[in-house]
Amino acid sequence: MNDETPRRYRGSLLERAAEQYGYLRPATPAVPIVVPEEEPLTLTELAPELPPVEAVPAIEVAPVAEAAPVVEIAATQPANSAPRTRRRQAQIDRIALREGGMLVPGDRVTALAEEFRMVKRQLLLTARAVSAKDGAKAADHARMILVCSAHPDEGKTFCAINLALSMAAEKDMEILLVDADFAKPDVLGRLGLAEGPGLLDALAGAVDDVEDCIIDTDVPQLSVLPAGTRTNGDTELLASDRARAILDGLAKANPRRIVIFDSPPALAASPASVLAMHAGQAMLVVRADRTSESDLREAVNVLDGCEQIQLLLNSVSFQPGGRRFGNYYGEAGE
Repeated sequence: MNDETPRRYRGSLLERAAEQYGYLRPATPAVPIVVPEEEPLTLTELAPELPPVEAVPAIEVAPVAEAAPVVEIAATQPANSAPRTRRRQAQIDRIALREGGMLVPGDRVTALAEEFRMVKRQLLLTARAVSAKDGAKAADHARMILVCSAHPDEGKTFCAINLALSMAAEKDMEILLVDADFAKPDVLGRLGLAEGPGLLDALAGAVDDVEDCIIDTDVPQLSVLPAGTRTNGDTELLASDRARAILDGLAKANPRRIVIFDSPPALAASPASVLAMHAGQAMLVVRADRTSESDLREAVNVLDGCEQIQLLLNSVSFQPGGRRFGNYYGEAGE
């Protein structure tokens, strides 16, 4: 993965990161789900043959002199019910995406797009395997993905946005990208969206329903939840019972929804360790030219509350002559 320079392809970024850093934590193997095919019901099965009905003689009805008055009953709303708010609608800035080196919805398939296709497929297979093995509750948990890094400036927000854009292209799911880097939120700025109430406001009780804070974008199947109003107690809010109910509810509200959290760096801010306990999967972004093995292992320990942790190798240098994704689709090279 490279938001600056391309690289030589040797296996998926997840596999190469694990190999380079000696990270041998096994991931849950994908378990195929077999759905038995059912024969369609025939019209006979839906409506079995009925016995013949004898004709009934017509009955004459005497005319009514005057019709009874019709009383109209107006529908009323309970006095104590609050009006439902509508979500914000916003357009993502495609120019900002292109200038930031990120995926642009509707553009041609590039090497970057192919890389994230492989990354998302592994995450989706893990979620499916967990669902088949442990049931619906575990499936909701596995659809919550934490994107993190050991230190700042290692590409986690870049990877979180691209992962969300890539997953939004799937046909059978909806993606919610949550800006959970409360100290330095950057998701809305990179997408060209205006700030507004968000997750922290819901956790603090300033907003009754976190769904009202979600921004629906013009990218089909992609919505964004802002970080919200900054507070000095973000870690404590995340560790509360209210937070567990709200965060778990994000996945339960829609069985088609994948929730992607852009987390603070694991070794720079404490909320990352608390968020890891809410997520069913974590994608730890490793910058090839910066992240040390000791920092990586320390970050894995911080995120140990998450059962499934995978590494994503970022900023890999490209060697001329090596195989790359994208050329198959006619890309001239970068």
